[in-house]
This record gives sequence, C-alpha cells and structure tokens, in this order.
Amino acid sequence: MDWQEWHDEYDRPDSRLSQRLRVVQGRVRQALDAAAPGPVKVISLCAGQGRDLLPVLAQHPRRGDVRARLVELDPGNTAAARSAAEAAGLDQVDVVTGDATLTDQYHGMAPADIVMLCGIFGNIADDDIKRAVGFSPQLCASGGAVIWTRNRRAPDLVPVICAWFEELGFEREWVSDPDTGFGVGVHRFTGRPRPLAVGEQMFRFASR
Repeated sequence: MDWQEWHDEYDRPDSRLSQRLRVVQGRVRQALDAAAPGPVKVISLCAGQGRDLLPVLAQHPRRGDVRARLVELDPGNTAAARSAAEAAGLDQVDVVTGDATLTDQYHGMAPADIVMLCGIFGNIADDDIKRAVGFSPQLCASGGAVIWTRNRRAPDLVPVICAWFEELGFEREWVSDPDTGFGVGVHRFTGRPRPLAVGEQMFRFASR
C-alpha cells in the first residue's frame, strides 16, 4: 500500500477517514485539557504524517508543556510530519523514521501521558491487537490516556478491544457510537506502569 496516497483521504472532508480524524483530534484536545500541570509526554505509534496530533498541539495552550515522539516507518510521511512540526514551531516534537512496532523506539518517553494507537488495529490480526493492548501498561503512565481506533465492520471487534484494555486496569472513558461506521476509543490507565521491555516487537502488520 502507498501510505502517502492513503493520507489523501484526510483531505476529502466527507471521507470516513476525514470524519474519524476530526473525532480523534477532538479526543486529543480533551486529553491535553485534562493533563495534570507540568510536563506532558505523548507518543504516537505508526504516526503517519502526524495529522492526529500536530494540528491540535499547534493551537493548544499546553503546547509548551508537551514533549512528543512520533514513530513512523514511511520516510515520505515522516518528512511531511517534520515539515508540519517545523512550520508550527513545535521544536519539542521528535519525528522518528523507524519501526513503530519495536519497544526500543519509546525508551525515554514511556510511560507517557497520552499514547496514540491510531490506524493500527484495522491492519493487524486479532491476536496482534491483543498483544499490542498487552503492552499498553508499559507505554502509558498512571492516569494517562490511550487513544485508539478500529473499524466497525463485522465482526465488530471494538467491544472485545475495550474488554482487553479493561482487563489490564484501563477505564473506558469514551467510545464512538457504532452508527458512525468507525471506532475511536479512549481508555484511561488506573494501574501502575510496568517497566518497558527491551527488544520486543509489540505487533506485526498483516501484510508483512
């Protein structure tokens, strides 16, 4: 798949992807609003061009408190993300061209206050989704939020994903209505973060 071309759907206001983007950005904004005073760490796995986070951060009053790391394999997408961050003066945003599935990419940033798992769960097998969710207590700080997405096509896995998070000490904060045709979820971590494992692959894409 051409992942840069895939992002073109964001520029079509009536597309499902564009609609989902607006919902995700709204939830990012609310998570920043709710963050405790002081430094805020954000990590975004498979971040693409950073559209979920960067436009929100550029206009948010807490932007100066945020340190973010966006990890994305496609160099064209990371180039676009870096350009967007530079244009917005977001010097504290680190855009990494690399394999976002590897735990080593998040050393120094995990546990984070906001963890973004967007555009992932619809492209990996169910067992890999469960495995990725299982790493969330290593990625997310106590009281932090995980923002994630998944399509609602049958069989709808969103309720199962919610249960997987909740079994690990995450509380469901918000999940989009099934009638929207896409799933966006926000889960807040009530437990204690676990040490980040070294050299682990958290999931694999189905096409690999």
